Amino acid sequence: MRRVVVTGLGAITPLGVGVRRSWSRLLAGDSGIVSVANFEPQRQWKDLPSTVAGIVPRASSGEGQWRPGDWLTPSEQRRTSTFTQYALAATAEALEDAQWQPRSPQQLEATGVCLGSGIGNLDDIFETSIAFHQEGYKKVSPLFVPKILINMAAGHIAMKYGFQGPNHAATTACTTGAHSIGDASRFIAFGDADVMVAGGSEACIHPLTFAGFGRSRSLSTTFNHDPPSSCRPFDRDRSGFVVGEGAAVVVLEELEHAKARGARIYAELKGYGCSGDAYQMTAPRDDGSGAYRGMKKALQHAMIKPSQVDYINAHATGTTIGDSAEALAIQSLMRGPEGYATDDQVTVSSTKGSIGHLLGAAGAIEAVISILSIADNIVPPTRNLHNSDIESSFNFVPLEPQNKTVDVAMSNSFGFGGTNASLVFSRFQR
Repeated sequence: MRRVVVTGLGAITPLGVGVRRSWSRLLAGDSGIVSVANFEPQRQWKDLPSTVAGIVPRASSGEGQWRPGDWLTPSEQRRTSTFTQYALAATAEALEDAQWQPRSPQQLEATGVCLGSGIGNLDDIFETSIAFHQEGYKKVSPLFVPKILINMAAGHIAMKYGFQGPNHAATTACTTGAHSIGDASRFIAFGDADVMVAGGSEACIHPLTFAGFGRSRSLSTTFNHDPPSSCRPFDRDRSGFVVGEGAAVVVLEELEHAKARGARIYAELKGYGCSGDAYQMTAPRDDGSGAYRGMKKALQHAMIKPSQVDYINAHATGTTIGDSAEALAIQSLMRGPEGYATDDQVTVSSTKGSIGHLLGAAGAIEAVISILSIADNIVPPTRNLHNSDIESSFNFVPLEPQNKTVDVAMSNSFGFGGTNASLVFSRFQR
């Protein structure tokens, strides 16, 4: 089986535009979660039970701000939804980071894209539906369908750069980003491509999103008055997740291909595991057995023992049931026959306290964070974790980052419908 390494990173997050900016602010304990209560039209926003969100910062000037014109031509902006724009920008950063600019037919045919979204962008669906209802057929833009299709982010990336390899888009709710990266790694491992652009993108900050998740009682509602405190993974005061937006992209590459061109290698993608809960639409099994199977398969694929995992970036969104189930799954795996010794702590953190839950992009940004933890030997903190109600011997990295040698990191992602995926990254060893 061909080995797969990571050679480029790109990200647009509520902490800012750019991987290193987002990473440095994450380590500093900053928050990208703000209030949406005063968004327009206020009649749609003000009465929602949850009025906090992780928003990509926007301004006409200043570093780290989202300005579409920095990344896209006017024509591209007209033809694409925001989630596609985020994906294009994150891809541009990742390709530049990887220094991969294919030109020959062979290079273009060997480069593919695997990038999806959970919801994409509701704005066009909502506005077009109203226009069609009120004024009829002629008010529907010919760009309507191309703008809302989940696979169009991957499509536009391929068209922009001429990539003719596999063109694929996963859409598996909050597991989308992890599935996209895992699937892309298999395209390379099985020889369908030498290089893959992979990740997830989401831009569904819309009152309908908050109404839908609110009606399912999934969202944080108790800290509307203090947005940065609202997402509280593993904390006893957690009350639900916080919707976020953004995109993250990794450039995956076949090892010998990367070495031949002298590429910098951040880490190796060693394992990818998937599972299904087969249980309930929105909640995991209480014992976390689905998550356990996904993690176990990822480690088996990587040929790595649980005791060799130095850091786990948990899916932990701040829901009461979800965080507890994941903790049980980690406990079962890490304290099993090949796991940690009884007196050794398992290092686990959730980074959603800083950026919220990026839904279809969550698994991608958390993969990037896991890769950077290996590259920089530092574990990011779990923001807002003051009092955990989870009985365990975990080191949840509360409030402050921790310096630690990270040779193996695992990133977990779970989604509605009971879909689970885990990715295992390791320090590259020749």
